Amino acid sequence: MKIFAIDTATKTCSIAITNNNMLLSETILQNSKTHSIHLMDIIYQMLKNLGITIHDIDAFAVTKGPGSFTGLRIGISSIKGLASATGKPVIGISTLDALSYQIPLTSYLICSILDARKGSVYFAKYIFENGVLKNKTEEQVLSPDEAICDITTPSIFIGDGAQSYKKEITSKLGKLACFLDPYFNIIRGYSVANLAFERLKKNDFDDLSLLKPYYIRKSEAELKKQCL
Repeated sequence: MKIFAIDTATKTCSIAITNNNMLLSETILQNSKTHSIHLMDIIYQMLKNLGITIHDIDAFAVTKGPGSFTGLRIGISSIKGLASATGKPVIGISTLDALSYQIPLTSYLICSILDARKGSVYFAKYIFENGVLKNKTEEQVLSPDEAICDITTPSIFIGDGAQSYKKEITSKLGKLACFLDPYFNIIRGYSVANLAFERLKKNDFDDLSLLKPYYIRKSEAELKKQCL
């Protein structure tokens, strides 16, 4: 089963195509331009290099949030367009779930943390139980101090928030805080595709018309509208 996956939730854009969890192709790009500038070109080139068309894809996956408001809209609208054109199923994946999925089996607490700007982070905790990764908290938007205030065990921090707030986290937690090489902090399309594959095996996919970004907090436009 071929799955086409996109992540545009952060500054990094990642696109992957897998076949039954085997990676066929993956592109990761980070620059200052909006993802919409290069997304379709990457998709076209990836399909061309593999010698397939978009109609050969069996399902589509995309990160639904939390993350950049603009980035999420670009990724989801692109995937919805492709899924609608081909009539194939679509699956929305949490960005924080995708990050935690990238950690190998460990006894440590896993903390997925994305920079939410304005001194806050998107945050969730995970742990392996009997070899299966489990959510330990709901996805939240918090200050870095609030996110780590109750951590008392060795913990792995992953995501661009781990990079942004490494100094603050280390100051509070000391040797309890573990950080990975920067490459691990990028949300990979491969991880998004594999999480989607697990859901597809259960015939669990999203209603195309209802799939939308999960922001957690309100956008600037919504906040300004409330103040009028």
